[in-house]
Amino acid sequence: MLHVQKLSLYQAQQALIQNLSFQVAAGEVLSVMGASGVGKSTLLTWMIGALSSAFTATGQCFLNQRRVDELPTEQRQIGILFQDDLLFPHLTVGGNLAFALPAHIKGSARQQQIDTALEQAGLAGFAKRDPSSLSGGQRARVSVLRALLAEPQALLLDEPFSRLDTALRQQFRSFVFAQIAHLQIPAVLVTHDLADVPSDGRIIQL
Repeated sequence: MLHVQKLSLYQAQQALIQNLSFQVAAGEVLSVMGASGVGKSTLLTWMIGALSSAFTATGQCFLNQRRVDELPTEQRQIGILFQDDLLFPHLTVGGNLAFALPAHIKGSARQQQIDTALEQAGLAGFAKRDPSSLSGGQRARVSVLRALLAEPQALLLDEPFSRLDTALRQQFRSFVFAQIAHLQIPAVLVTHDLADVPSDGRIIQL
């Protein structure tokens, strides 16, 4: 479970978010909506520990009953997806995925995990492909796989569907939500579009 408790976010002493608390269960996608500039993306950057020095925050974040807001980003076990796929252009598809694998996965098990993930995403045989040769939908799926292969205990989604066309957006959205449900990790989705919200999902309006 992901739990944010009494969060207040300020920019230049102006409050963006005040006294916000919420919980997200395993496998649930909680959607955060609101106008531009109200602090939706800033909320996510605080949760992963990447808040700009232009902002200050008070409050606590717990993941599986462990307080994480005082930990370095790399120790929080929270993954994030952005609007852009941010694949490394100098690495192959397999290299991008290998970059995310935890150090405890050794030797041939690393390649096996990569191949299995690609197959499950409908990208079997893509490990040696250059990211520039992929379609927008294929790049989007690789970005999700990279985030999930890092074994996060929670996933944050910062409008990852917004730049995709309508048909691809629906397909990719279903893929992402299915992965979250399968792995049973809590997720927070920032979006401007009600169509992105799961049919049975809760919404927080900022």
